[in-house]
Amino acid sequence: MNVFGTEMHIITFLFSSLETLMFIFLLPGYLSRPDDKPRFWYLILLLLLILYNVTGGLLPNTEYPIPVYVQNIIAYGSGFLVASYFPFYFYTAFNLKLLRFHALYGVPLFLLLPYLLFFVISYSIHEDLNFTIQYGIIVPFFYSIVLLWAILRAIRVAYKENRQKNYYVEEIAVYAAVAPWALMTVIAYFEFSQLTEALFTNLGFLAVTGMFIFKSVRQDRNAISRLRYISTNGIRPEQFMENCIRFQFTPRETEVITLLHKGYNTGEIAERLHIAERTVTTHIQNMMAKTDTHSRLELLRKLEFGIFEV
Repeated sequence: MNVFGTEMHIITFLFSSLETLMFIFLLPGYLSRPDDKPRFWYLILLLLLILYNVTGGLLPNTEYPIPVYVQNIIAYGSGFLVASYFPFYFYTAFNLKLLRFHALYGVPLFLLLPYLLFFVISYSIHEDLNFTIQYGIIVPFFYSIVLLWAILRAIRVAYKENRQKNYYVEEIAVYAAVAPWALMTVIAYFEFSQLTEALFTNLGFLAVTGMFIFKSVRQDRNAISRLRYISTNGIRPEQFMENCIRFQFTPRETEVITLLHKGYNTGEIAERLHIAERTVTTHIQNMMAKTDTHSRLELLRKLEFGIFEV
């Protein structure tokens, strides 16, 4: 069953609509907390999924004033784009350093390059879609298996290094949503229906997005309650220290930031800790890098209020 007289199946339309609504719901939360990088990278992922559903649902259509081969290039390109984004998403959003090669080099070589060679250049010349699919998905298929193993390994290694449990749960949830994409090359090869493709590629992400929305609502409620508490009673010292632990400050960095929070300047901190002023400045710069802040005031504010994320 298609909608609006197009080639888009009603299920694809529903998925696109739901993901658009979820994007609109999550966007204000990110704008109010622009330091929430995982949410930022997930919003990009949602946009790519919406683009994939729209192009895959509407294209190709012989009634459009665009050559069919160009429409196919766009439709398949959106799928390759989403698949190529997965390693980068895990690398940036969850800080999985083991995925650096795949995010920066493996994807361009083993996903984007085959797409460019077969689906753009070769297909534009001979316009034989069967030939393009038959040979153009060989390398991406095997590389998708490698990616699934690499992502899972990176998650396990990070968890063994004492990562917070909530990060681990999110990573596994997103990984479960990503896993079915390994079968996308099989779906393309055997030309399964649009309904099957939409179910494989969207169901997991709807569940993950729901989890992000639940987390967002909980964060906002915690933020409001803690702001009320702080405005009435001031921040408790133990909360400030909890944030120092959360951002993995060294013992010396914690000493420096504690004195800075009490109002001591760089020279006074250096004198109290019997270290050079340049060393104090270096510690402060390291802490700003860890908290993604750009000034001492912003650093202190984040340690006071950054505890809202749960």
